[in-house]
Amino acid sequence: MRTRHNLVLWSKRPPINEISADLAYSSRLNLQLVANAGGKAYIPFNKSATGRAGGSAIWKKMLHYFQLNRDEFMEHYHKRSNIEATNAAIKCKFGENLKSKNPVAQVNELLAKIIAYNITVEIHEMYENGI
Repeated sequence: MRTRHNLVLWSKRPPINEISADLAYSSRLNLQLVANAGGKAYIPFNKSATGRAGGSAIWKKMLHYFQLNRDEFMEHYHKRSNIEATNAAIKCKFGENLKSKNPVAQVNELLAKIIAYNITVEIHEMYENGI
């Protein structure tokens, strides 16, 4: 059974300039959600993707952009590797699981892990570069 991945956008979030996501998020709905939020989605297309918009003009537009400007598209898309590496480092250093049960507490726990990771990076840089 194939699962569908949809991007969740909250109304209280700051404006979006661009989003990079992997192929699992490639859908007309996700492209439209990002466009509605004022951003541009850099999500690669499946090899079998066609220009048939299926009611989505943004799908056709981004597919053509993907096909005709592949290098430029991939420059934006590969920005996601920075966050992927950071997520992997945080999980490695502080564990993959959140201990909190309450959703608000889980967010706070994750934010604390991110702050702690940033502190470890700063300390490492201080010693590495003699700052």
